[in-house]
Amino acid sequence: MQQLSDDGFAELFGRTTRDAFHLEVQDTYAVDLENGPYARWLAGEPDDYGWMTPWLDQVADLTASGATVRRVRVVSRPHTDYTRWCLHVAQENIRAGEQVQYIDRADINPELLTTDDWWLFDDEVASFNVFEPSGRFAGGAVTTDPRILAMLREVRDTVWLKSVPRDEYAAGEPQR
Repeated sequence: MQQLSDDGFAELFGRTTRDAFHLEVQDTYAVDLENGPYARWLAGEPDDYGWMTPWLDQVADLTASGATVRRVRVVSRPHTDYTRWCLHVAQENIRAGEQVQYIDRADINPELLTTDDWWLFDDEVASFNVFEPSGRFAGGAVTTDPRILAMLREVRDTVWLKSVPRDEYAAGEPQR
């Protein structure tokens, strides 16, 4: 595995031609960029989502080129405030062209999941996001190991089929 910088991630994401898939398995994160918007949401204050613009632009550009950007969030019940906030904010991701789905942690075999979040780019490169117990980002690592990629493709296909779109999940009436 190779260590990954923010610039390295942006390059991997930008080189995607078919599919960028992200699996999130944490119930809370401590991302500096999100601290202010999250605190404002908790206080019931409005958000202009300007802090998301660079990401939303990247998603829009990639999906406009014909690639898909997909994300599955594995979440616990009862939901944390952070999960509820992510359900709200995900509407912006969807408007930019990202497909966001949710699955309750109780509905998936925990042995199938990894303990770290990861991205899979065009089935050829995986980027693991490593977090400290506090939820703070601790770094990333990239691999092209065929065995790891095969495992991640299996996990991706399983969680994608078992998860439900954000709007359906948010309505509280999953149909799958």
